[in-house]
Amino acid sequence: MTDPISTSPDPTADSPAAEESRVDPMSTVSRDIAEVPSVEIISTAALHLMSAAAVNLGLAEDLPDHQDLDEARSLIDALAGLLDASAPSLGHHHAAPLRDGLRSLQLAFKEASTIPDEPGAGPGEKYTGEVHPKASRRR
Repeated sequence: MTDPISTSPDPTADSPAAEESRVDPMSTVSRDIAEVPSVEIISTAALHLMSAAAVNLGLAEDLPDHQDLDEARSLIDALAGLLDASAPSLGHHHAAPLRDGLRSLQLAFKEASTIPDEPGAGPGEKYTGEVHPKASRRR
């Protein structure tokens, strides 16, 4: 037995006013994303790739024993490709720190790998060129 008051359909649910008050969540997302500058979207994607690569290189404080160099290689390649393709749009101000982060990850990969890559064949090096540690500065 059901309560007729609580189970009866809402007579205003299909009214034009009710239809207008419903907001499509996807249209809200689209409007929100349209307001974000491309440099922010590209930078955010780059930071996600950097973070994931760092974790897979064993550089995360909370997962120091985790290391998956195959995953790290893929992520570094993707990051290098993204930065190579988007550098003209980003400008030096935004691209330089991202390139520095990429270089740090490439060097960390070389350090973590027990089998060295051929020169220029390391992760992302087809976009950046061969990566070498800087010579130590002498006084």
